[in-house]
Amino acid sequence: MRTNIVFTLTGTDRIGIVESVTKLMLAHGGNVETSRMARLGGEFAMLLLVSVPKEQMAPLEQGVAKLVSEGFKVTLTETGRTHAEAYAGWLPYRIEVVGADHEGIIHQVARYLSERGITIESMDTVTTPAPLSGSPLFTMTALVLVPPSLAGEGWQTALADAGDQVNVEITVVAVTE
Repeated sequence: MRTNIVFTLTGTDRIGIVESVTKLMLAHGGNVETSRMARLGGEFAMLLLVSVPKEQMAPLEQGVAKLVSEGFKVTLTETGRTHAEAYAGWLPYRIEVVGADHEGIIHQVARYLSERGITIESMDTVTTPAPLSGSPLFTMTALVLVPPSLAGEGWQTALADAGDQVNVEITVVAVTE
């Protein structure tokens, strides 16, 4: 019997972190199902969904202790019900946000979605210099799941209006996998 765990790791960036972690997972029969990894400032962060044999959990935790002794912060969390069980029938959309960077953009969008019961599946943000002016330009891409009760386009129009209030352009596109 296999179990799914969410594995997180953060620590000072160095060459070989991904190789070390994936070697550890393989040594315990683990398979990385989904992952996100990034260098943020001088730190490296990993977020993995790993399927591992239930009987390998205790030995895996012992292996994780070595990573902790090397200065990494690590968590292992067994997951609950699957995504398909939790959000059956919900509608996927991609939200793109672009505008001059300023404090509060992520909060405003997240609050709008949360107040309507819309769940964020993934979100990526980046700030880059604008092509001509060099001013900070904020870009966000999010995948969200919308409850079937909000199937109309009213929430999308209201989200675009909320974007206008914080001076960003928000585009919503239905995901048709």
